[in-house]
Amino acid sequence: MTNPSCPACTLDDVLSHPDHWECATCGHEWPKADAPEAAKVIKDAHGNVLAEGDTVALIKDLKLGGTSQVLKAGTKAKNIRLVDSDHEIACKIDGRPMALKACFVKKS
Repeated sequence: MTNPSCPACTLDDVLSHPDHWECATCGHEWPKADAPEAAKVIKDAHGNVLAEGDTVALIKDLKLGGTSQVLKAGTKAKNIRLVDSDHEIACKIDGRPMALKACFVKKS
């Protein structure tokens, strides 16, 4: 489990205690049961935050698993969806569904 952000100052410098969280920056304390679920932020290879519906381009050639086909660098995927998985991006490229890792794309 990752530490949540502080609800008072929104910084990530949070200490974990057995029954509560404590912000090392502002000193705010709150019980672990009330920990807010942090929204997962997905960033591309250049650190840009990705959102649903964005268009991304591949930054390197990627071999498709189980085939001899290759997706070339610069290939674009429009209208992406962000999913909670090992491959954070679900999209279609040339009409075929794909799952991509965010570290291999850049926001267009």
